[in-house]
Amino acid sequence: MPLATGTVAERVAALRERVDEVTVAAGRERGSVAILAVTKAQPREAVLGALAGGLHDVGENYVQEARAKYAGLPPCTRHFIGHVQSNKAKAIVGLFDVVQSVDRLDAGLALAKAARDAGRRLRVLIQVNVSPVERFGTTPAEAPRLAARLRDEGLDVDGVMAIGPLEGDIETAFRSAQATFRAVGGTTLSLGMSADWERAIRRGSTMVRLGTALFGPRPLKERNAA
Repeated sequence: MPLATGTVAERVAALRERVDEVTVAAGRERGSVAILAVTKAQPREAVLGALAGGLHDVGENYVQEARAKYAGLPPCTRHFIGHVQSNKAKAIVGLFDVVQSVDRLDAGLALAKAARDAGRRLRVLIQVNVSPVERFGTTPAEAPRLAARLRDEGLDVDGVMAIGPLEGDIETAFRSAQATFRAVGGTTLSLGMSADWERAIRRGSTMVRLGTALFGPRPLKERNAA
């Protein structure tokens, strides 16, 4: 879809309306798909604009960015969407409410220990690899076993996150993510980004992760570093 113009709050309103239209067209209830504002490389003012526009979920890839950007935010749910390094589990648990990217047992065990030490129950998603070029994510076949083990460790495993392929057979990838979500259980299928979120909703996504569609292209410095 074309990028909305205007302020971040105006873009939020336009995207919220379009997401609801696609959701209803897919035979689902209006408002049943959440928008996660991906704030990677965006300034704090953009985060505040998204929240002021009515969004409740924000997501960051890096702990260091979140430390500076998420301190003292208005009430919201903070999602970690980057690769989980076990040695940063304590910091992740201290900064975020949800970890969407648990893709292996050692990362999950480190988060579970950090959550126990902090006296809190942490909500997580199992990251499933459905793309031949994606580096991270457990296999769809292994995901239910990983989820069961981490539930035994006290983590609140609430579903699945997946990143679709940039090209190729996106439908097969999304069907795989949808089937894995059913096998894992929970309430959240985090599937779909700025380029493919409409197709993801048609495949059952309950949360779309939008950065470029919401904020515009990332700053040039960030794109050159990618």
